[in-house]
Amino acid sequence: MNRAGLGAWDGTVRLAIYRAFADQGRPPSVAELAAETELAEGDVRSSLRDLHDAHAIVLTAAGDAVRMAHPFSAAPMGFVVSADGEAATGYAGDRMWWGGCAWDSFGIGAALGETVVIRTRCPGCGSALTVRADRDRPPEQDLVVHVSWPASRWWDDVVAACTNIRLFCSASHVEAWACAGQHPVGAVIGSAAMWRLAQPWYGNRLDPGWSPRSVADAQQILEQCGLNGEFWRL
Repeated sequence: MNRAGLGAWDGTVRLAIYRAFADQGRPPSVAELAAETELAEGDVRSSLRDLHDAHAIVLTAAGDAVRMAHPFSAAPMGFVVSADGEAATGYAGDRMWWGGCAWDSFGIGAALGETVVIRTRCPGCGSALTVRADRDRPPEQDLVVHVSWPASRWWDDVVAACTNIRLFCSASHVEAWACAGQHPVGAVIGSAAMWRLAQPWYGNRLDPGWSPRSVADAQQILEQCGLNGEFWRL
């Protein structure tokens, strides 16, 4: 989680990726990145690998395209996030994104600096959940977020780790889901707590000068949000 080994153009490529996600709801192709940054496609591919290695983005298994640029996902992962404000068409909700998980879905609102509406389903009962996440206050619903994997394992397989950070109706629904599928229970926190964590974690992702934070800085954010103990140790 540091910038060691990153090339001179990595920040430019990273920012182009995030702006494409924010504006279009999808990642740009290598050709689009080359046109946007005025770099050769070979240099773009090299920069993508550097950014992946620095945990600034996540590439596909083939390594030839962007799979995730947290908090944005290039593929469905159980969460649909829509802007609550109006787009150029004049209709609220026309801008939409796939959220990688509950944390990322709140993070999209934090990264954009605006109110979003999150739609998903409770894995415990299948009920549709709709959460309005304001830019300046946590959601009012008394929901919980289950985090399956401990923090030290998140980057072992970050897509799988994100897939298992889900919104549930209640802690009892987490328990029912775990019993029914013989799933281990990790950590359960309130949705408001997850919203609060998303603000400092993702709030600066569209800043031109953003760089991957150190493990110590990331740990400090977790602790400042009340997430202490071995489960949350990076």
